[in-house]
Amino acid sequence: MESAGSAGREFAEGCKLQIKTTLGDHIEGHVLTYDRSTNIVVIQEGDSVDGRRNLRFLKTTLVKDVKLVGHVQDAFDLKYSQTDMKSLRDREEAAIKQAEAEAERIGVGVSTEAQDIFDALSKTLPCRWDKTTILVMNDVFVKHPYIPESVIGGAPAANERVRKVLEEERKRLQNRGVVL
Repeated sequence: MESAGSAGREFAEGCKLQIKTTLGDHIEGHVLTYDRSTNIVVIQEGDSVDGRRNLRFLKTTLVKDVKLVGHVQDAFDLKYSQTDMKSLRDREEAAIKQAEAEAERIGVGVSTEAQDIFDALSKTLPCRWDKTTILVMNDVFVKHPYIPESVIGGAPAANERVRKVLEEERKRLQNRGVVL
């Protein structure tokens, strides 16, 4: 095997290969999969270390030379894959939860000013959006135009605290050059 011209045969799952690329890289590992439509081969380099694997996604057009050095009995050994899949699912679930939490912090249909005020308030007080109104401590509402006079609801002490924090945050934003 000398070139990537017959890539379909060269990149059969489970083949252990030594690959030289047109960029001068030397890669050794076994083929996990090959996608003919994108001309991408996935190579696992070396052995699994602590359940982790180093994978290379390689465009076959970059392959200069290929040498077959052996075969792997089962390219997808299930006893390792189950651990990897659980770990990947857990990471995916955590990333989705974090993305959802971050998305909830972004106001829909609000001005940049309103978002800046929300971001500043949420640093010191628990906040969430209720449409275009900022709900602070699940009790106090800050409505457009997001000034101390537009703070309503909640216990008098909570209302006053939100007014003071809002007033200070608006001053800080103005000092940073944010147009309010």
